[in-house]
Amino acid sequence: MRIAYLLIATVGLLPAQTLHIYAIDVEGGKSTLYVSPSGESMLVDTGYAGNNNRDANRIAAAAASAGVKKIDYLVVTHYHGDHAGGVPQLAAKMPIGKMFDHGDNFEASNEKTQAVYKPYAALREKYPHQTLKPGDTIPIKGLQVNIVAAAGDAIAKPLPGAGQPNPYCATYEALPPDPGENARSLAMIITFGNLRISDLGDLYWDKEYDLACPVNKLGTVDIYMTTHHGNEKSSSPQMVWALHPRVAIMNNGADKGGSVKAWTTIEKSPGLEDLWQLHYSNEGGKDHNVDEKFIANPSAENDKGYSIEVTAQADGSFTVRNNRNQFEKTYRK
Repeated sequence: MRIAYLLIATVGLLPAQTLHIYAIDVEGGKSTLYVSPSGESMLVDTGYAGNNNRDANRIAAAAASAGVKKIDYLVVTHYHGDHAGGVPQLAAKMPIGKMFDHGDNFEASNEKTQAVYKPYAALREKYPHQTLKPGDTIPIKGLQVNIVAAAGDAIAKPLPGAGQPNPYCATYEALPPDPGENARSLAMIITFGNLRISDLGDLYWDKEYDLACPVNKLGTVDIYMTTHHGNEKSSSPQMVWALHPRVAIMNNGADKGGSVKAWTTIEKSPGLEDLWQLHYSNEGGKDHNVDEKFIANPSAENDKGYSIEVTAQADGSFTVRNNRNQFEKTYRK
């Protein structure tokens, strides 16, 4: 009996298996750090170059707060400056294990994009590297990371448990397709136990349609890391409402993303409990921004780059915290 009691007591002291997610403020760009219960890390995008290493410094600070000394898996969704620009600066600051991307640049005639892609492509030659395709996975221990779109292609078959007809497809209104990098963005569904997260990069409206219609290939999620910063050319009702998120986290800037159109679609999403924003959106004004306690950086004049942090359990429950004011809210499964 004494041995049994000691065993129970010891088990009770074991640390909880927790996933940590940091939505890092890179001023309207994208950088999200996932730290698995295994201790391995996956960084999705790196924000901008320049700005006195601002974005690389913010990523390194988030990693340090999580006890992460190495980025085990660096995922570059596409080659625009707000997503891939900061890779060289980050590599000079932290060790990187392996790089993942969608392959070659689809905007070779765009000098601005080439100015981001060329130094990145030169750097990735020094690291283990993999070009991802739909259906591939990223082998971070403790998480299931499914690539659902890459280089303009989408998964052919629904993910396990998905594939239901999407009733919202009947009202779909097409937008002109994007010929460049946004439409070729990597997109993924991340699973941790009963928790599911969508992180779709800057996937465009028409490419969302390929995943959402006529059947929902992705299923529902608990957390929607908003696509394309809340840009009006992404976050279609067909995609967002089919995902049926409980919580959305918008990686917008004060003057980038957070469009009235996308914000309204997300706010109206069936079953949504809360929308959190990295910034107050100047486009949205008072009627199209959430309550200030849910906004990490509500004032451009006093912008200190606060992040939004998620701690999640395998049972599907999670807590979101605003690191500006320490306001947090827990969502039970």
